[in-house]
Amino acid sequence: MTLASARSIPVLIDRERLGAFQWRVLALCVLIALLDGFDTQAIAFTGPAILAAFKLPANALAPILTAGIVGMTVGAMTLGLVGDRIGRRPAIMIGLALFGCATLATSWATTPQLILVLRFIAGLGMGGCTPVLLALAAEYGPARLRGAIMTGVLLGLPAGAMLGGLLAARMLPVIGWQGIFVVGGGVPLAVLVLAALLLPESLYYQASRGGARGQRYVHNTLAKIVTQPLPPDVRFTVPEEAVAKASVGALFRDGYAAKTLAIWAVYLLNWVAWFMLLSWLPTVLKSAGLPAAQAPLGTVIVNAVFIVCAIPLSFALPRVNTRNLLGAMFAFGIAIACGLSYAGTHWALVFALVGAAGFGIGGQQIALNYLVVGAYPTALRATATGWAIGMGRAGAIAGSAIGGTFLSWGGPAGFFLALAVPLAGAALAVFSLRLDPVRAEVALSSNH
Repeated sequence: MTLASARSIPVLIDRERLGAFQWRVLALCVLIALLDGFDTQAIAFTGPAILAAFKLPANALAPILTAGIVGMTVGAMTLGLVGDRIGRRPAIMIGLALFGCATLATSWATTPQLILVLRFIAGLGMGGCTPVLLALAAEYGPARLRGAIMTGVLLGLPAGAMLGGLLAARMLPVIGWQGIFVVGGGVPLAVLVLAALLLPESLYYQASRGGARGQRYVHNTLAKIVTQPLPPDVRFTVPEEAVAKASVGALFRDGYAAKTLAIWAVYLLNWVAWFMLLSWLPTVLKSAGLPAAQAPLGTVIVNAVFIVCAIPLSFALPRVNTRNLLGAMFAFGIAIACGLSYAGTHWALVFALVGAAGFGIGGQQIALNYLVVGAYPTALRATATGWAIGMGRAGAIAGSAIGGTFLSWGGPAGFFLALAVPLAGAALAVFSLRLDPVRAEVALSSNH
């Protein structure tokens, strides 16, 4: 084998336009993320009906909600590592099987305790799928489109949540809360079969760990992507760091420690504010005087704005200083929180500010995932993303838990004002990062 017969996988992909095969991979990733988002919010939409069915007080729902988020935290931390070690494809399929089976089984649950256990198991799959989907989608796209690709996958989560809200509003009276879980579990299991047939493995994983068989797999797969002929004896290569063994400890070696701690802090604090807002917004709006039937509109609006803003944001990320952009977004989020605390019952203003929160409080997640891709080598990317999201999930648990306390202490105004505190902490962590857009783009190009 001569040196001339070696070909770099990222260079080959970066030279091409997105073809039909890559669009298929991305479509499957988005579809799985959509189902993930649907299942994540299923318990929130069906919660009141579950409480009524088992004759439980309202606070009995909190442990069930928390169990799902804890499962998602553990899943994000562990399944990302599984994806780096045994392959992205089997990790995604494990995640689909977990949240599909557990969600379907919830429809037959006869006790609240069983629902709690099943939501934890479902959370393992839901939380674990996200980092692996992001890593796989990023590897199959050219570097110039990677920010948009990752954004597209992430948008499946709020889109699935919105779909769940619309389905619950129309179908819950017809099919009951059990029917929502039948849909939320049955469809992922059907998609599991589809993924087994159509979802490919990571080319980087196959090239670095698959031996001769892996090289043949990469050759056959790349033949569906690249337009130039590939010699039969070609050896496909990945950046040297892609063959390193994935481990959590590696996130703190070779100059990554400060970056890892800063990114974890931003995820943790941002998700405290984001999930505090998402989990309690209908209750807060109802407490402020909005009719109960209209209170869920706040959640729909904030997710809709998140989706609308995410696409242009993804295209802006490679062209701006990401750290400064994040700092500006957090400042905007703090202003939104302060504005909501003084908006009172001026509902047009309240809903306008709630919608703006989709960008100023939730939109940072798009930029942060872009930073993770540029900050770590391929071998650590799913692990780094999984642990960062895991830190975010821990923040989600805290935000969901403390929201009611701030609401009881300070009413709606105090609740909204409290959102500014974690946002300010996240802004400080962002400005401790040392990553400029040029370096991030170089990292994206070289590491893929």
